[in-house]
Amino acid sequence: MTRFRIRVAAVIVVTGFAVACRARSAQPPPVAAATPPPVAVPDACTLALAPDGGAEKSAEKNPEKNTEKNVARGGPSKTDEAIARLQQTALQHPQPAHRAAAVNELGQYFISKARATRDYGYYQRAEASARCAEALEPGNQQALLLRGHLLHQEHRFKEAEQLARQLVSRRGLFLDYGLLGDALMEQGKVDEAGEAYQHMMDLKPFYQSYTRAAHLRWLKGDLPGAIGLMRLAIKAASPRDPESIAWAYSRLAIYQLQAGRPYDALESCQSALTFQPAYPPALLARGRVLLAQKRAAEAVSALQEAVKGDAAPDYQWTLADAFRAAGRADEARAIDASIQQTGTVTDPRTFALYLATRGEQVDLAVTLARREMDTRSDVFTLDALGWSLAASGQAAEADAVMKRALARGTVDARLFYHAGVIAATRGDETRARQWLRKARALQQMLLPSEQAHVARAWAHMRISNPRQESTTS
Repeated sequence: MTRFRIRVAAVIVVTGFAVACRARSAQPPPVAAATPPPVAVPDACTLALAPDGGAEKSAEKNPEKNTEKNVARGGPSKTDEAIARLQQTALQHPQPAHRAAAVNELGQYFISKARATRDYGYYQRAEASARCAEALEPGNQQALLLRGHLLHQEHRFKEAEQLARQLVSRRGLFLDYGLLGDALMEQGKVDEAGEAYQHMMDLKPFYQSYTRAAHLRWLKGDLPGAIGLMRLAIKAASPRDPESIAWAYSRLAIYQLQAGRPYDALESCQSALTFQPAYPPALLARGRVLLAQKRAAEAVSALQEAVKGDAAPDYQWTLADAFRAAGRADEARAIDASIQQTGTVTDPRTFALYLATRGEQVDLAVTLARREMDTRSDVFTLDALGWSLAASGQAAEADAVMKRALARGTVDARLFYHAGVIAATRGDETRARQWLRKARALQQMLLPSEQAHVARAWAHMRISNPRQESTTS
């Protein structure tokens, strides 16, 4: 891959997580003394332009969120205000092009709100916004971009790539390259994704390009570079989009935990929660840091709050482990039952990892992981497949898959843990020690049950060959 660079900082460098497109807030058109009547809209616009009621719901749920202090610091009600303003513009502006632009931006706010509230019905409204914009102005390129982000959200990465390539060839804006990089990254095409992100960075170094660059740096094993770029992202983020700032702080906290700086990580979690109260990713990060500090009871409290906002398998799995670490086994079993009921639908890849780790329904784990590989083949999908194959007794194939997962140089404790156990199963004690030693060095990134498994595997290595262990420790 061409050497990754940026012109804004000496080092450059998306997230496993791809960042949704966030356009600038449109200003409402000048309003005459008498407000004009609403303009007729196509049927496609009905869902997009229906009153949201988000601000009212937010006020009922948590009155503090709508205080003057919260609005001044860019609280959640800013999103509701922007949605209402853009809907008014789309209904009242006489020019279809202006109305289409407002609806496109409205769709981006619906994506942001879906991320912040974990109410995935807002993705449907974002899709309606894209169709509405296309109906108002056929061939609208921003509507295609919005549709591309939704395809990505639905894990239809090949389709998102095709649409992104159309946009790049037609106009080549920085956001088009961002979408292309995201789609390529999820398919495991890291070098191509890096080139797309570089084009994005060259065109506009800002929040979205910095977060993508940070993730790419982390994926390639450059933790200091990832931390530096995420700090740049936080500085560049708009206060009108508090969810973006909260997300960046939440991701920074995970980087800091990996760097062995748990107190910095807790501060970043708190900063995220200042911008977005009860934000699930920040609460999850806080719970993981507290678990790493052996503060299980406090971790349970944070993770219970996180699961209220997002009951995805990784959230529930972490909570179940925290319950066990706190001596609350019955509550852990209740969470396990919940994961079993919903995991196949909500997050098959994480559910496959969960099943393989527990040695339960291992054939289902392999099936789910193989199915995920049909749509994406990034490092973490390869890991899920390799670990599931190992759990089902297919050690040779598991080893081959894990070698592919490790080839990018990603520094991840779970990858190392899985690789070490698989190598041990294959009888390759040299490689097993290599990877287990790396996993132990980053054990703060593992769940308590995973840490215990690593400790058992390491002890077995020492017992099986104490002489070799004494020369390699």
